[in-house]
Amino acid sequence: YNQEKKMTYTIQNNILKITVASKGAELQRIEDVETGQQYMWNAGPEWPKYSPILFPIVGSLKNDTYWFEGKQYQLPRHGFARDMEFELFEQTHNALVFVIRSNETTLSKYPFDFELYVGYMLNANGLDVTYKVHNSGNKAMYFSVGGHPAFKAPLFEGDQYEDYVLEFDQKETAGRWLLDNGLLQTGTEPLLDNTNELPLNKDLFFTDAIVLKHLNSSKVRFLSRKNDKGFEFDFTGFPYLGIWAAKNADFVCIEPWCGIADSVESNQQLIDKEGINELDAGEAFERSWHFHLIK
Repeated sequence: YNQEKKMTYTIQNNILKITVASKGAELQRIEDVETGQQYMWNAGPEWPKYSPILFPIVGSLKNDTYWFEGKQYQLPRHGFARDMEFELFEQTHNALVFVIRSNETTLSKYPFDFELYVGYMLNANGLDVTYKVHNSGNKAMYFSVGGHPAFKAPLFEGDQYEDYVLEFDQKETAGRWLLDNGLLQTGTEPLLDNTNELPLNKDLFFTDAIVLKHLNSSKVRFLSRKNDKGFEFDFTGFPYLGIWAAKNADFVCIEPWCGIADSVESNQQLIDKEGINELDAGEAFERSWHFHLIK
């Protein structure tokens, strides 16, 4: 435990202080420097994680299996990056960059050479989190990547879970894609009807995550109705969004995804997978999400 505990890195500016673990390059804390307010879930027993990185798949594969070039491979839900020890690639006063590279173990499950860089940068507007996938092989690679940060709910003392709302930057009419044992079912059930507000309620997550596709919005605000404080989360460039909490737990995950779980009807061919990204040899793919305080 002590050894793992040591492998954390902290940076701060005059607005935010963050802590990131080398294991999984996992963001563990976001703190308001001025007030000491914590914004992230504390990895409690209901879900002992903070902010896993999802790569090279997002969500579950049908039977945890996919096919590529006639060969069968297996990957667990959300892939393997979250369980790997990342190397600190770069550290400055306001930024941390971590990297993992393909190796014999990853190649046995996922037959592509890659480098995955995860960057955390503090600036005057908040925190930028960047995923950069570099194809270091000599053939096209197919992958998904995404985030899974868990935020405290309620954030502020005296608030209840139901005092919070997710407020999108555009009005949405969007159904919720339902999951069956982690796989997308064929239809949606109503969720947002020409509104930009989703009031939080623990019942929302009793069946599993809320999965949204191709929203009009690129930002969502997480706000206490009591004081209009909270944060804004910018997921520009991520076509899918998951919203999730463990049953009866005091957090909510806002998950920006470039990729999505298999559907129950999936043919399990990696190149046909919904939301899969193709990246040519030598090329790089980069996406960032952004967090900033609303005070």
